[in-house]
Amino acid sequence: MLTFFTTAKPFRGHDGITQKNALKSWTLLHPDAEVILFGNEDGAAEVAEELRLHHERHVARNQFGTKRLDFLFSRAQAIARHDLLCYINCDIILLSDFRVAAERVASLGGRYLMAGQRWDTDIAAPVDFYAAGWQAALRRLALETNHQRPPQWVDYFLFSRGLYYKNTPPFVIGRPGWDPWLVWFARNSGARVVDATQVVVAVHQNHDYSYHPDGEKGVWEGEEAQRNIALLERWRLFRTLENATHRLTLTRFQRNYRHWWVLTRTRVSRMWTRSRFRILDWTRPLRHRAGLRQRSFAPGSLNRTAASPEDERGKPHASEGIR
Repeated sequence: MLTFFTTAKPFRGHDGITQKNALKSWTLLHPDAEVILFGNEDGAAEVAEELRLHHERHVARNQFGTKRLDFLFSRAQAIARHDLLCYINCDIILLSDFRVAAERVASLGGRYLMAGQRWDTDIAAPVDFYAAGWQAALRRLALETNHQRPPQWVDYFLFSRGLYYKNTPPFVIGRPGWDPWLVWFARNSGARVVDATQVVVAVHQNHDYSYHPDGEKGVWEGEEAQRNIALLERWRLFRTLENATHRLTLTRFQRNYRHWWVLTRTRVSRMWTRSRFRILDWTRPLRHRAGLRQRSFAPGSLNRTAASPEDERGKPHASEGIR
């Protein structure tokens, strides 16, 4: 039916609780659901054995020891039992609405990517998956909390094996920049990109950033984050769920004609930014003779060190908490 693949932090404390909650929820979606857990972090082998997951201990990493996205996608597609795959962050609890959405999208055939926004929710204890009504209670909690992240925060990527994610840049997991690339690749390959936000309540279990030596600042602004953003910006490959070709509603697939406007807006914005920099470069000698500086003409948001993915409302998602 479906193969999930993911990687986790050490299974200790609150992280151990949330990650085990997430993994267990995926196994309950279908009797033949496969879950591949990558990495040899503390507790991973024990959890994989308890939940009967496929445990892949080896993961390619960069020089800092952070896991590489290209390895995960390549290896998962090579060993998955099913032709329907889903990379998902290991802090996301899925409910039965995900299976329904996945089956609806898969029924169309062809190449596709299904993704959606998440709901941030405080969950501090193990979920009792044997309690009657646990799904309804969790869905109600997420919706009543009503903290839905914007379209660039994507935590699951359901795709057909025929999409062939290949030649993936050496992004690392747990830092910003790689998730918009996955959306871009699907769009650029001509596949349908389906935004399932309206029908899938993906419950993100809130956590801190203590896994990084420099905390939240290190995740968003550290050297690895900057490398990821540089890879993304090198080819201007930033896409979000606003660029989806279709939206999945409760009753039908709806073409997202607005994606043309979003794409045009982004391109015009970047062209305007580049034009302003050219003007600044051309006029630099004159401005220097007049005693002026570039900052007198360029707003702070156009600083050369700023990452242009923020054009799309806020910083790109870091798939936080996973190394």
